[in-house]
Amino acid sequence: MTDVAIVGGGIVGLTAAYLLAAAGREVTLIEALSIGRGVTGLSSAKITSQHTLKYADLIRRHGVAKARLYADANRAGAGKVWELAQSLHIACDIEERDAYAFTLRPDRRDALEAEASAARSLGFPADVVARAPLPFQNAGALRFGGQAQFNPVRYLTGLARHVASAGGRLYQQTRVTKVIKKSGDLPWTLVAGVHRLHARELVTATHLPLGSPVQFDVRTRPRCHIAMAFRAVPEGMLDGMFIGTDAPAYSLRMAHDRKGPLLIVLAPEFPTGWEKDVEGRFARLESWVRTNVPAGAAEWRWVNEDYDTLGGLPFAGELAHGAQRMFVATGFSGWGISNGTASAMLIADQLLGRPNPWSSLYDPSRRANSQFNRGGESQSVVGSVEQIARDSGGVVTRGRQRIAVWRSAEGALHALSARCTHMGCTVTWNNAQRTWDCPCHGSVFARDGSVLHGPATEPLRHLRVPKHTLGRPR
Repeated sequence: MTDVAIVGGGIVGLTAAYLLAAAGREVTLIEALSIGRGVTGLSSAKITSQHTLKYADLIRRHGVAKARLYADANRAGAGKVWELAQSLHIACDIEERDAYAFTLRPDRRDALEAEASAARSLGFPADVVARAPLPFQNAGALRFGGQAQFNPVRYLTGLARHVASAGGRLYQQTRVTKVIKKSGDLPWTLVAGVHRLHARELVTATHLPLGSPVQFDVRTRPRCHIAMAFRAVPEGMLDGMFIGTDAPAYSLRMAHDRKGPLLIVLAPEFPTGWEKDVEGRFARLESWVRTNVPAGAAEWRWVNEDYDTLGGLPFAGELAHGAQRMFVATGFSGWGISNGTASAMLIADQLLGRPNPWSSLYDPSRRANSQFNRGGESQSVVGSVEQIARDSGGVVTRGRQRIAVWRSAEGALHALSARCTHMGCTVTWNNAQRTWDCPCHGSVFARDGSVLHGPATEPLRHLRVPKHTLGRPR
């Protein structure tokens, strides 16, 4: 039993857990993976309110008042990360950096100037420079001074220690598969395997809210980006954090590990499960880096995911619709460090009965386009298993059944249902991560069918298919 149950140990869940525990609330946080191994830990780790060219568009779409609220929320969210890192002495490599949104096109200068003007009207230290300090030619950049970057894994693990020190309970490697709502003093029951947790209030800080009566899977749209870290770059090669404003857009910043400096580069986004060749995207990203930036060996590479909203405003806070003290946070559109922290601050305020000026802006029960995400089709359907190479996957059709087939490096075939356990969409094989990705709502499954992240909570079903039906190992 607990006062507040929090599902999800990313930046939203842990920040809310710490703020609540420090205020004396009884908090239990449940994380499906290990702390720092989810979306936040794989992010670009920019602590910034500069969200590419955001503010002129917000003013145009939503008006000055809402744009100011968004600016204030993200400024406060970024400031809270600084505050917690310093006051709690979390060693997370936090350091001040200017943020640049650059262009390669001279005809885009007016857009930079318009954004700088909009940002300054909202209180940001914004200006336009004739050239971004990058090792390749560009036509200028919007600059926000005094932003920051950090190591998100160290920040989260440090924050988790302080949640525990403040009296919070944390459970890792524990996947909540079901949320049950009933009447009474403890209306929420969380199911994780054979375990049950009863709670008075519920925060679902997962990719998409678990157990929500609101269909966020159609109000948000999943998208991925790939990232790589390169070794042996000059220590001071990049002074700042950079993101392109042109298509295709790349994001760059410097980082460090125990071996020395790293260059981290993110490639353009793409809809989850809509890409036939994710491996090809890594090849193109490395080619772009080799052409434009001094870099050594490719040290790390990964895929991360986020959810976009129509209009670019997150859904965060207490749900209406009779949810009975349920709080959610989703739809950060690629800017989850500042937005996620602001969302956690909002949720903590609401749980503690304090007013928060961002409640109406982020209101998760607000009217939204219920057709924003219409889903997609699997990119991995093949005519026969003979077309599936070793250490690869594909989807074959047998009557009305679609079968997700993975062929091991040794040639053995393994069959799963290709129906995502969330809403039944046919999954796509991700040839870089060796995962099954849902092109509708963004669930990701390991090659053996186990859930890596939701909204799905159940694994892909294993099938017993006669060997002669699938074909012979090759």
